[in-house]
Amino acid sequence: MSELLEKIDMNQYFPVAIDWASNILLAIVILLLGLWFAGRVNKLIVAASKKNKHLDDTLFRFLGSVARYVIIAFVMIAVLNRFGVQTASIVALLGAAGLAVGLALQGAMSNLAAGVMLLIFRPYKVNDFIEAAGRFGKVTEIDMFTTILQTFDNQQIIVPNSQIWGDQIINHSHYDIRGVDMRFGVAYAESTDAARSVIEAVLANHPHVLKNPAPFVEVETLNNSSVDFLVRPFCKGEHYFDLLYSVPEQIKKALDENEIEIPFPHRKVILVNETTKELVL
Repeated sequence: MSELLEKIDMNQYFPVAIDWASNILLAIVILLLGLWFAGRVNKLIVAASKKNKHLDDTLFRFLGSVARYVIIAFVMIAVLNRFGVQTASIVALLGAAGLAVGLALQGAMSNLAAGVMLLIFRPYKVNDFIEAAGRFGKVTEIDMFTTILQTFDNQQIIVPNSQIWGDQIINHSHYDIRGVDMRFGVAYAESTDAARSVIEAVLANHPHVLKNPAPFVEVETLNNSSVDFLVRPFCKGEHYFDLLYSVPEQIKKALDENEIEIPFPHRKVILVNETTKELVL
């Protein structure tokens, strides 16, 4: 009788044990295949950036990580589903948690979105000199949330990407050849042809001024006390600041040597003598 009861008990629990064993085995297979697939997708997305040098590695590494974790999340839900866990409530809980985190990190999310846009459209890259968010410097690093600049006096400026993307961006390193705008004034009594010749001679002797395109030297404005020249020599991008800070002094010295007056603002004061009603200049 006892043997019969034991046999009945074995027949009762054997299908349950088989079902659990098959679920565990299938869950392990799903987990292993899911982890392999997630890693494979991550590698494929990262490798896509290496096929084109114009694509940014940082963005694709981020997208690869996002895709990997999304796949792992679905894999874990599928594994829990094999054991009869109601995954609908888990998905709803994750959605609510994601919404709460998103609301709490609005600033970070805006920086992240701006970082993605910067890495996609690439208005600048590392080692470019840019002016953005009221700052000027050399780009040393671009990540998903911030852009790091190095100033000429070796300060490090960390600028949130949302401030850069939402404002004007000036990339001083985009073109290989730059024009350097400078303005110089001479007195009305001086010959504009002579002043132009002196300025052109200075530019012709400068080692970093390009012959093609030729420098632009023309009268721009007839000012209150001076005739103002617009001077625009062209140079390679790396020599921009060398021209900007060396040419003005050289032109000043050349104009002095040729006795061409550089005027400064004059003001005429008229005094009236109340007793004699005479004008005194």
